[in-house]
Amino acid sequence: MSVIERMLGRPDGPGDDNNGSLTIAPMRKRDLRQGILDTEAHAYPTPWSPGVFQSEIDQVAGGSRYYLTARRSSGTASGSRRSSKGRIVGHAGLWFTLDEAHVTNVAVHPDARRTGVATALMLALAEEAIRRECTAWTLEVRVSSDGAQELYRNFGFVPAGVRKNYYENVEDAIVMWCHDIQHDAYRRRLDRLGATR
Repeated sequence: MSVIERMLGRPDGPGDDNNGSLTIAPMRKRDLRQGILDTEAHAYPTPWSPGVFQSEIDQVAGGSRYYLTARRSSGTASGSRRSSKGRIVGHAGLWFTLDEAHVTNVAVHPDARRTGVATALMLALAEEAIRRECTAWTLEVRVSSDGAQELYRNFGFVPAGVRKNYYENVEDAIVMWCHDIQHDAYRRRLDRLGATR
């Protein structure tokens, strides 16, 4: 059983938006109107358009992209099973090139932040990058986004450079890389992150 499967089987702790279980699932086009576009609009000054998302989802079938949603159930139980339906509270994606994965997008709705959603999404992305035999993954993050930088450092990312005026031709991006993700030490890091969520 993978770290993400073990993690998703655990109920979440107390909190406003933490009363239901979290489900990570492949992104579908219908999800755009069911919460992704709203989350994206809250997460970024210049959000991706529906057309950009549709193009990215279309590329999933070819194997060059991988997109997920995080859905928080209402916490109501049906028999002994929790409802698998719920509100979309986050999304994330990868772009694959040769033996590397590039994190294209990680967004969490403001009222679900600091509840483990971004960690769950990143764990699922890490599992997929490892499954596809990537040896490293990379991303860009705003220089002003301290919370996101902390999340990525927890996953082993380190700064490797700066892209000037990358965001809206105004804000710089820190380029971060994480290497050797096929090694046992990285598996142990993911296990620790999954256990603490």
